Amino acid sequence: MFGFQIIPQAHAVVVERLGKFNRILPSGLRFIMPIFESKRVIFSRSLEIDVDGTRRIVTRKSYLIDLREQVLDFPQQSVITQDNVTMGIDAVLFYQVQNPEKSVYGISNLADGMEKVVQTSLRNVVGQMTLDETLSSRETINSQLRIILDEATNPWGVRITRVELQEISPSAEIRHRMELQMTAEREKRAEILQAEGKKQAAVLEAEGEATAEIRRAEAAKQAKILEAEGVAQARLTVAEAEAQALEAIHQKIGKDRATDYLIALKYLESLAEISNGTATKLFLPYEATGILGALGSVREMFKTEPGEA
Repeated sequence: MFGFQIIPQAHAVVVERLGKFNRILPSGLRFIMPIFESKRVIFSRSLEIDVDGTRRIVTRKSYLIDLREQVLDFPQQSVITQDNVTMGIDAVLFYQVQNPEKSVYGISNLADGMEKVVQTSLRNVVGQMTLDETLSSRETINSQLRIILDEATNPWGVRITRVELQEISPSAEIRHRMELQMTAEREKRAEILQAEGKKQAAVLEAEGEATAEIRRAEAAKQAKILEAEGVAQARLTVAEAEAQALEAIHQKIGKDRATDYLIALKYLESLAEISNGTATKLFLPYEATGILGALGSVREMFKTEPGEA
């Protein structure tokens, strides 16, 4: 029937009566008064890809306003960083029309307006960053662009959901320099790691040598202590044996004669050590005859009594 229109789901139509805004038609079966009312035509933009992979952005006229989240793809933009490096950036904008009236009457061409805003905002944001910051801060750039674009497109009844940088393409010369820089950085890190490895090995070797020296010193100390203890034990054993022998002599011949006996015994031991020398002649002191005589008398004391076995 004439005057009735079917509006698809998630779409809207701006209706003008006698050239002036009248109402927004939501999805469903709607009636438009012939002659007096008309549908306002708007511009829409979409990305088309041919079978050979060629990308082409097409602008169309339509009276349907899409209320779904839409994607607006832009051609690669040429920007200059803070350190005067020129590069190409390919950005994608995701947006959603929330007020069809503002999107129609707030700007003559919504898609073209958003594209220009994205270009200028992208140049401003990247122009405040160096090349390295641009390459490593995509998320930061996306967040800043979304805030700027959302504020700029608010009068147009549009909400910017997100902005994504698809590709950042420095020039061939810059890429070559970046590769050289990357190679130099990797070589530097390799040399640093090698030096740290050598340093660590030297430290471990020094610690091992110090530990070995300490253990050798402790072993030598322990050996000397054991040796001293052994000598002391031997001397103690000899002293105890001599004490027992002296006590036996005391009991046998008496205290006075026991002293003479011990003196004579020590003198004879000294003479034995003297005779071990390389001299061919041996001179005995005069006192030796007296001591030997005393020793003979002691020998007589040890003789058994008549009748003893």
